[in-house]
Amino acid sequence: MAEARFTVRACGPLVSYQDGGRPGMMRFGVAASGPMDRLAHATAQAALGQPEGATALEVSLGGLELACEAGEVSFSVTGGEFQVVHAGATVKSGCVRTIRAGETLAIRPGRWGSWAYLAFCGELACRPWAGRAATHSTSGLGGGLLASGSTIVVRESAVCEEREGELAAPAFTPAQPRVRVVLGPQTEHFEAGCVERLLAEDYSVSPACDRMGMRLEGPALPLRQALSIPSEPIVRGSIQVNGEGVASILLADHQTTGGYPKIATVVSCDLDAVAQRRPRDVLRFEAVEAEQAVALARAHAADVRAFLSGVGQRRGTLLERLLGNNLVSGMIRAERSDSEHRQA
Repeated sequence: MAEARFTVRACGPLVSYQDGGRPGMMRFGVAASGPMDRLAHATAQAALGQPEGATALEVSLGGLELACEAGEVSFSVTGGEFQVVHAGATVKSGCVRTIRAGETLAIRPGRWGSWAYLAFCGELACRPWAGRAATHSTSGLGGGLLASGSTIVVRESAVCEEREGELAAPAFTPAQPRVRVVLGPQTEHFEAGCVERLLAEDYSVSPACDRMGMRLEGPALPLRQALSIPSEPIVRGSIQVNGEGVASILLADHQTTGGYPKIATVVSCDLDAVAQRRPRDVLRFEAVEAEQAVALARAHAADVRAFLSGVGQRRGTLLERLLGNNLVSGMIRAERSDSEHRQA
């Protein structure tokens, strides 16, 4: 059985193993976790012909550097615009390449985005928890967080030459920096004018952001009868507001219940883009009705299915690509006349 083995030379915080997540366990107090940018994670797998929920490495702004100690394997990098430095070449994320023993791979932050995804054509070996590899960052349960000196093993590693090259970006991602939300469910717990302020004013991502959520900087949203509601289930994308009027958007590792009032919830199809925001990036909120949010989510799901289907198509080997392209312009004549032969 083929195997590729890597050593982590350098690693930023919150670099972890993530599969499609751990749904259906919130009633037991277990967060779903999974990738911060779900589309980017699924794209990384589709580009290699892997199952959508297979395990990949989620890379934070701290970056990741690996040395391939043994074997060879094709890999993909997707997500924000990160720099991929491999075998002496520097390319942008959104690519499929092949790494071999003796080579290094570095993923470093570029112009935008907070998360990148590194997937391999094979099975990443890591310990599952509750049947999934998804890592819960605060507890470490799941595949786990990486650190310098860690060993990464890819079982049943394969080279997929027919998939190498650049990856197309989806054309349906929401325009920046507008974020669509459904108001509620506890708008009545806020002082007059707070909802209008949320929709009219600019907010920005504070440095206090991680896999659990991102705190926002901007006009305060003071509460009426602060903290007077009982704890209740909450969902990814909830915008909850603490007793000081500071809003936070809950993300992949959010707690399963909470008692802070929630002024709005981000529409699911905008959450990947929100998760990719960096500290100081600006967000502007736009309210939509619940029925419109459902329609947006359904349309987005159809777009995602079509996009992943396209990404998953093999490109062909180098020879197949050469044969499929006209590399010579003009006309070639196979035979020459007698006069041409005599002149030659």
